[in-house]
Amino acid sequence: MVHNIFKGLGIALITPFLEDGSVDYKSLIRLVEYQLDNGADFFCILATTGETPTLTAEEKQKIKDLVVSLVGGRVPILVGCGGYNTAEIVQELQTRDFRGVDGILSVCPYYNKPSQEGLYQHFKTIAAATSLPVVLYNVPGRTGVNMKAETTVRLARDCQNIVAIKEASGNLEQVDEIIKNKPRGFEVLSGDDALTFPMVSCGAVGAISVIGNALPREFSKMIRLQMKGEYDPARKIHHRFQDLFSLLFVDGNPAGVKAMLHEMGYIQNVLRLPLVPTRISTLQRMSEIMKELKI
Repeated sequence: MVHNIFKGLGIALITPFLEDGSVDYKSLIRLVEYQLDNGADFFCILATTGETPTLTAEEKQKIKDLVVSLVGGRVPILVGCGGYNTAEIVQELQTRDFRGVDGILSVCPYYNKPSQEGLYQHFKTIAAATSLPVVLYNVPGRTGVNMKAETTVRLARDCQNIVAIKEASGNLEQVDEIIKNKPRGFEVLSGDDALTFPMVSCGAVGAISVIGNALPREFSKMIRLQMKGEYDPARKIHHRFQDLFSLLFVDGNPAGVKAMLHEMGYIQNVLRLPLVPTRISTLQRMSEIMKELKI
């Protein structure tokens, strides 16, 4: 099996926009540098939190090239490459420029709701189409289908370059079943900030985090403390940010974290349709909590 290098705090990187809706590359540079300086262990770019469906092919290429250049090999980079048309993803893997990228994150097919056998064949085909490490992404709240633990473990055993799963099912029993039965070398990453503490406690090796965009130092510290077995101080960090976890997603992602980053002075609070900024009431409550936490 290919070795998994995606551990610790992974940043599910946002895409900042200017008031006119164009990509704010200057703010993106500042944000990536801030995250690198404050504990980011790897980046996950051009995925859900990056509003990737709203980006043009030219914008995607420019963002990828920019992040690769900025990171300069200091930490690994995952890039989103998934969808509900297997053949189209295979073509993308064979034609897209993946230079400087260390692996791909591939989400479960959405909308067409395949069976467990369909999910298995889909990801097996994707894994065979690339030499890059593949991180699976199970997020039934978005896709409408849950990839069961036995399907995940089957893929991990049968495909040498499937190295990990970003688990965002919200089902800790399912996560525990994967960790219990997985082959050696395959690992689990949390895809839910609020569940990162219990998932790492169960044996996950890190997270692909939304809140890490804004609070990389604090969130990476929590994960590192857990990895060293220092659960009490890690739990305090987890509890400290519980209210923020819910506010980040109440109006959709990445509306919450973009509002937070705007309050911190990093970006404009702009999203591309069909997404819109978080409600004023959510923003006000978030601002209050940030002041209480001295952020």
